[in-house]
Amino acid sequence: MAGNGATSSDVTDEERDAHLDSVLIGGREPVTVVVQDPDPEWPVRFSAVRDLLEARLGGRALDIEHVGSTAVPGLAAKPIVDVLLTVADVEDEGAYAPALESAGLVLRVREPGHRMFRSPEKDVHVHVHQPDDPAVTDLLDLRDRLRRSREDRALYAATKRALAGREWPDMDHYADAKSAVVAAILSRARTEVRRRP
Repeated sequence: MAGNGATSSDVTDEERDAHLDSVLIGGREPVTVVVQDPDPEWPVRFSAVRDLLEARLGGRALDIEHVGSTAVPGLAAKPIVDVLLTVADVEDEGAYAPALESAGLVLRVREPGHRMFRSPEKDVHVHVHQPDDPAVTDLLDLRDRLRRSREDRALYAATKRALAGREWPDMDHYADAKSAVVAAILSRARTEVRRRP
């Protein structure tokens, strides 16, 4: 939950809201999602953010990846550049949070194994995980499958466009509404990997 894609259809609305209230810094923010046509500036924006994070964090950044829909050429997306930052210990915020804050990012989510910082303009989300977190595999597998599969790109874009324009109590409710489609795409990604020689 809280933006990292780890949701369950067995969670009630009350349980989800209680969880969000416990991990969101600044509370829930009602949102109307806007999905845009692909923008060639998204990878450029990611490169600038990556360079800034590398300069501020140095070796504390184990990996910095462009994830989410803006990382997939040809895919419509919310105009938010999602960045995956892996560090040695997510719970040791003192090792990385001051550097992210000095880069102008603000802590938005604090949950076990995951932090999310965002730009004041809310157009960059930096998800912080440890390398062995299953969420890292999910984010990378989803991105890579969408890059390879025209059919899954079309399915994902259609799903997002169908959900866009509605008012959501928070961005996480929108993410939860996509979770069944994301799970199906991840299943195909992993079946494809198993079939490779």
